[in-house]
Amino acid sequence: MKFQHDFTLLSATPHCREYGCDGVTMRLDFFDHILRVALLRQGLPTVPTWSVCPGEPDCPREGRDKLSRSGFTLAAPAVAETDSNLSFTLDGVDFTVEKRNFRITGRTERGILYQDRDGLAYNFDGELGRGTVHYTRREEGERIFGLGDKCGRVNKAGDSFALGCGDAMGFQAESSDPLYKHVPFFICENGGGSYGAYYDTYSSGRVDLGREHDNYFQPFKSVGYEEENMVLYLILGTTAEIVRRFSALCGEMAPVPVWAFSYCGSTMEYTDAPDADARLRGFVAKCEKEGVTARGFYLSSGYTQIGDKRCVFHWNRDKIPSPEGLADHFRQHGMELLPNVKPAFLTDHPLYDQMAAEGLFLHYGDGRPALFPFWGGMASYLDFTNPAAYDFWKRQVRRELLDRGYRHIWNDNNEYDVWDEDVMACGFGQPLPAKRIRPLFAYLMARASREACREAGIAEPCNVSRCGMAGTTRVATTWTGDNYTAFRELRYNHYQAMTMSLSGFYFFGPDIGGFAGPKPDEELFFRWLQYGVFLPRFVLHSWKPGAPSTMPWLYPEKMDAVRQIFALRETLAPYLHRQMERSRRSHDPLIYPVFLRQPGYDCDSDCFFCGDDILACPVFDQGADSVTVTLPTTAERWRLRGQGAAYPGGETVTVPCPWEGLPVWFTGE
Repeated sequence: MKFQHDFTLLSATPHCREYGCDGVTMRLDFFDHILRVALLRQGLPTVPTWSVCPGEPDCPREGRDKLSRSGFTLAAPAVAETDSNLSFTLDGVDFTVEKRNFRITGRTERGILYQDRDGLAYNFDGELGRGTVHYTRREEGERIFGLGDKCGRVNKAGDSFALGCGDAMGFQAESSDPLYKHVPFFICENGGGSYGAYYDTYSSGRVDLGREHDNYFQPFKSVGYEEENMVLYLILGTTAEIVRRFSALCGEMAPVPVWAFSYCGSTMEYTDAPDADARLRGFVAKCEKEGVTARGFYLSSGYTQIGDKRCVFHWNRDKIPSPEGLADHFRQHGMELLPNVKPAFLTDHPLYDQMAAEGLFLHYGDGRPALFPFWGGMASYLDFTNPAAYDFWKRQVRRELLDRGYRHIWNDNNEYDVWDEDVMACGFGQPLPAKRIRPLFAYLMARASREACREAGIAEPCNVSRCGMAGTTRVATTWTGDNYTAFRELRYNHYQAMTMSLSGFYFFGPDIGGFAGPKPDEELFFRWLQYGVFLPRFVLHSWKPGAPSTMPWLYPEKMDAVRQIFALRETLAPYLHRQMERSRRSHDPLIYPVFLRQPGYDCDSDCFFCGDDILACPVFDQGADSVTVTLPTTAERWRLRGQGAAYPGGETVTVPCPWEGLPVWFTGE
């Protein structure tokens, strides 16, 4: 009966219980600190997971059973059951489940922690539309964090976001949506405590955190997406514990080589130029002349051009006569190159016809390759759920890049702008519409690139992916995409960074100085450097036609001040690498907001922790010449670096910070 679904017990073990009604099974799995809730429709198989992989360096290439309990610590709470409900206690939270409509409530001694919406919370029989729809209680004043790289302030309560990813070049960090990451995970803090919610899906949809109101229901939040079956992880603990447990749920992070924490150069200007080889070698010489230490360079896609088209795995020998010689030159000067690769092949790509004949692309039902606009032409996306395409990619990475001396890969433009239900993916033998798994292609692309590197004997490849999902950190680092140059963007890029750190991404950073938009003026340029020096990824990258690229020597008359900042970064690089190794072991973030260690601290604060020991205090306001900060109580005293002064925790201090100088930062004692 619509709106009234009375569930009865189907099976029970100490670690799992299943209840059924009208072709729908609701399943509860009990783990240490985690309650997994699954809505399963009869006769409809679940899509595997590539995100949930606790305790493992990676999951099988074909994915893992979404209901697997491998790697989890099982729990066996005592369950009391009547005809109308069941109850149990997990990790100190008292849960009750009303069998009518399977409404779940979790309470602590402080109050209601989690509750499904009154009336109907799940889309059992199409009453709430198509696909998965899940409504939960919303509490006045609750705070919500996470969801990947979402824009706006750190606290997302009251906002609404698309669940998906896209190529958001020049995005506005206050309001643009969606961006590059697909992470249906958030943390809710309310009167009952904190819980995390992760929906294990790759489907597009929407997350509403309080913008929608309905007169017939209590205040609610909602998550909706295309996939019909739902698997939800309710993660229990403090906010800091939930961040850690979500990261651990997604498996072991890949190591990041120490050189990647130093300054790495990047600009489209050099590789798009007809004399690309000379421009790139000129970067090496310029760094040495100016006293700027660089350990790497992101090789933009201009090296693949045929005319004005970019053809992945093609080397333009007019621009770069000897790819091997270029790699050798950089390595002789202590730098690594990260060549840019893209998963779309233009129809006039030299390999296109061969690939189409072999069925390597996303395709229509009759086998024809699906076509999409891409960088000045029509192109087809490689189907990484096709083992033949996956292996083709690995061979090309090996032949055209690794064998030529390039040991690290920059996986770019991999958001897969596919919306047509008729476009199919092989699905490793279980065909399905490609639009249902868009972020999965980016993960598999990055995974294939990393596998190629590892099989070539490269122990610690620096593998980078722009698009990301939960689990991407097992195979790649990332960055926050093609940001815009403005003071306001700098501040909101900081909020975005804190949001990503609360979402399981620990090595990342923005394009320092802004990718798109105008040339940064002197003040903004230095403020961005002062901020970026504390972020895991320290890369200046831009594309500003008609204006010079954002490079360390953008303002030659200020090079003495620039050198000081770059020298500070080189000093901090070993510390950042050690802290990243700590993050890999403990699953605690590398950079993070103060409230993660001191609950109640302003979640939108300008200051933030960089590892265990550094409190970074950047300036985000144009015209400001000082920093005012309330020092956290997590340390008894805080020492101001560079000046030697020390202040007690809890004290509010104002410290001068001229834009031409070094940033303000403290270390705890």
